[in-house]
Amino acid sequence: MARVSDERVTVQQRGHLLLIGLNRPEKRNAADLPMLHELALAYARLHADPHLRVGVVHAVGEHFTGGLDLADVGPKLVSGRIDLIPPGGIDPWGLVTEPVSKPVVVAVQGTCLTLGVELALAADVVVAADSTRFAQLEVARGIVAFGGATIRLPRLGWGDAMRWLLTGEFFDAAEALRIGLVQQVVPHGEQLDTALELAGRIAAQAPLAVQATLANARLAQGDPAEAVRRLHPVVAMLARTQDAQRAMQGYLSGAPVTFEGN
Repeated sequence: MARVSDERVTVQQRGHLLLIGLNRPEKRNAADLPMLHELALAYARLHADPHLRVGVVHAVGEHFTGGLDLADVGPKLVSGRIDLIPPGGIDPWGLVTEPVSKPVVVAVQGTCLTLGVELALAADVVVAADSTRFAQLEVARGIVAFGGATIRLPRLGWGDAMRWLLTGEFFDAAEALRIGLVQQVVPHGEQLDTALELAGRIAAQAPLAVQATLANARLAQGDPAEAVRRLHPVVAMLARTQDAQRAMQGYLSGAPVTFEGN
């Protein structure tokens, strides 16, 4: 499939959703430095725009990504002089900058290697086509995964993480579902529509409550006690919002509620 524009990453706003598309299908969407920079800037737009509520990351063509374009990025890794995140960008892997404040749903298909697996691990919901084949190949290339796989994959289960991190072997969508890397497997070609439907359901909820839920759950991963300490003040703050009042009125009247984010 030909690329849909001259950009490495396409960005399309659809209501409250921001569709972010990897757009280098002739290279199996392998990420060179321009793609990484464009992806970080797309995440920054999702992060900062109050009208946007959910990001949907997908890929043009038959494959999600073949991983890093080592011909472009490899020499920079060797030199130690590489800025993966441009000024004003938000790290899609949530390691260099603060993480994006909005939920991200990812749709994957075909080949999903290395940084693609890590992009899924950093996201909130992942839909995989049944065609998808995953691998964290870094040990076979003499390096270590540096997009968060060593941090996040063990949270899903130590033995499963080591099975795939230490061998660099490929695994299929059924195995990805079993270990919790993905949340739903669908027939090839349906992954983006399914991801958009899920993202739409998230976007229909009260956005301040969604973002607060996401933030508290993330905090609990590293500091459960602090997450508990902050929980009641956040609940009190949200209870004072107009969206909470709309929800209460809708509950009492049975009328549908349209949330406005205030």
